[in-house]
Amino acid sequence: MRVMQQKRISDEIIDSIILVEHPEIVTIGPKASREGVVVSDDYEQTIVDRGGGITWHGPGQLVAYPIVKWDNDEQSVRKIINKIEDLVIKTLKDLGIDGYRDSAMMGVWVDGKKVCSIGLAFLHWVSRHGLALNYATPGNRIENLACCGLDVGTTTSLEKLGYKKNNNQKITRELLENTLISNIENILNRVPVEDENCNLEDFL
Repeated sequence: MRVMQQKRISDEIIDSIILVEHPEIVTIGPKASREGVVVSDDYEQTIVDRGGGITWHGPGQLVAYPIVKWDNDEQSVRKIINKIEDLVIKTLKDLGIDGYRDSAMMGVWVDGKKVCSIGLAFLHWVSRHGLALNYATPGNRIENLACCGLDVGTTTSLEKLGYKKNNNQKITRELLENTLISNIENILNRVPVEDENCNLEDFL
């Protein structure tokens, strides 16, 4: 992400979004470090420089990293976070799920539970890090953590809340990806195109 961010700053690449699903790891942001939050040794963990506290990543979670150069009229952290929230809320709506903001914490919530975390870092108004949308996380791995400083059990996944698509179809990563991509133009005002020549290994 750092390499891509620098390339975007210098206009060597266009706005990009990376869609991935990580092996299990807990990322620890500066807020969690300052507050002395301790994560059980039962979890792989690493320190990161995006905003916020601890965030779980792992199977059953779609992660999207927008490497985007935000225009002058977009250059407000709150405005950008709201755009990312809107993207997730519209994606969930298309699947028949009512997602919303909550004053308790930025991100996206469903039925009083947090299902999507958002944390960004900026350099010259080019973003990295991004969103993590939980659709079918295993066991109680995420529920057992005080993610983002919230109470244990506040963060969960769509499957745990009993959600499926309108036609009772299981919500999969592919379905979420396709739905999210279909909303990028209207919400982020950028037209998505697939670059068949792009290889992330080129940036490692």
